[in-house]
Order: sequence, then C-alpha cells, then structure tokens
Amino acid sequence: MAISAKEVMALRERTGLGMMDCKKALLETDGDIEAAEEALRIKLKGKMDSRTDRAAGEGRIAVAIAGDKAAIVEINSETDFTARNDQFVAMTQKVAELALAGEPGAVTANDEIDAAIDEVRIATGENCGFARGEVLQGGKFAYYVHHDGKTGVLLQVEGDLADDVMKDICLHITAAVPRPVAVDKEGVPADLVEKERHIALEQAKETGKPEEIARKIVEGKIRKFYEDIVLLEQHFVKDDKKRIRDLLGDAKIVAFRRYAVGEAKG
Repeated sequence: MAISAKEVMALRERTGLGMMDCKKALLETDGDIEAAEEALRIKLKGKMDSRTDRAAGEGRIAVAIAGDKAAIVEINSETDFTARNDQFVAMTQKVAELALAGEPGAVTANDEIDAAIDEVRIATGENCGFARGEVLQGGKFAYYVHHDGKTGVLLQVEGDLADDVMKDICLHITAAVPRPVAVDKEGVPADLVEKERHIALEQAKETGKPEEIARKIVEGKIRKFYEDIVLLEQHFVKDDKKRIRDLLGDAKIVAFRRYAVGEAKG
C-alpha cells in the first residue's frame, strides 16, 4: 500500500526517528500508525539496551516545585550535544515532575521515568539514564539551575525569607569555593571532622610548640575548617562582610542539595 508523506511525518513527530525508518515501519504495519510506533519502540529499545555499557558522562539537572514539596534530579547522556537538545531538556524537566509525585527521600526510577528517558534514548541513539534524585518536603523552596544545566541547587527554608534572598543563597551555594557540605556544624560528618583534626594536630606537632599552644592552633584550624564548609558560616559571595547566617533573620535553612552533572558516578 502507498504511504503518504503526511503519515510518515506524523510518525516521525511521535518518535523523533528518521523518515526512512518511519516509512518502513508504516509499510510493515499497513499504515497503522499506532502499531508502527509500537514496533519501532520495541525494535529500537532492544538496540538501546545493548548500549547501556557506554559511558554517559554528560547530562542535565532539573528541579520541580509544587507547594511545600520539591524534587531535584540528574539525568545523564553520552554527549553534551544531546544534553542541550530540546527533547532532552523537556524530558529532564518531566522526570523532575514525575519524581515530585513520589514520597520524600531518594528517588528510584519507576516505569514512568524509564519510559520518559527511553523516548529520548531511542530518538538520539545515546545511552541516556537516570543518575539520581531526591524529594524534599516542608517549608518553602527556591532553586537555581545554571544555564547549561550542569549544576543545580535546591534550597529548603523554614520561616519568612524573601524570594530574592533565597535565590541569592542558591547562587552562593552554586559558586562557593570550597563547596558547603552541610547547613550547620552538626551536619558535618564526624569522620570528616576527625580527619581534619588529625591533620591539624600533626601539623601543630611539627611546629615544636608547647602542647597548650599546639591545641589552640588545632582549634583555630577547626574553626577555619567549619567556616569553609558549613553553609551558615561561609562568607556570602556577593558581600564577604556578611555570613550566610546574617541573611536569614528569623528564618532557618532546613536543607540544601547541590547537584553537578557526573559527580554521582565519582
């Protein structure tokens, strides 16, 4: 039977595949566009599954917020070209919104998320995959995703804090060096503090100074360590005379998440 260009274009718009692939599928299914689409997806998904061992070191971060609930996700691709593709960008946002429908905590890819990613895998021929995600709930949220999609921050606040201040804190978390690892001192992993204390103590011993002075040197280094990696103690990147805690008033930072593409595999 004859297949019209209009029918081929309709299938191409659904699948993102080449004109010849679409025409062949329509011929094989006697022009049934639904059957042709299903046949293409089954056939090409098999090809895609055989490529899952290929490195997917590029990708994109997306955030979705609804009321007192927010989700942040990372989706990987093989190339930056695909990560900047409109279809990939839209899919990443869709996955964030699908994640938002789940319970608070770490996100596990479900059938809906896998299906959304598979559409792009099939259309691009690349190994695209779900890297990680998390859902937070409670309070108020702000976020920032860098223009290239490679870095994203989600901020959770309790209390009254202006939107522009929250946005500034998101930008700070994105840009701060060293990167903050916890909201407050209590959130810093104990093993990280102990490691830093051990290094500081060994350095102090090498100075040959009396024990009391060496102890003060250690405590000074630990204070500086906290200033470097604790968000509330960090100097604000837009005004280093202020610390992040000085921006909060009566509000409280509950949590933040900073995602950078590729670091989940590191």
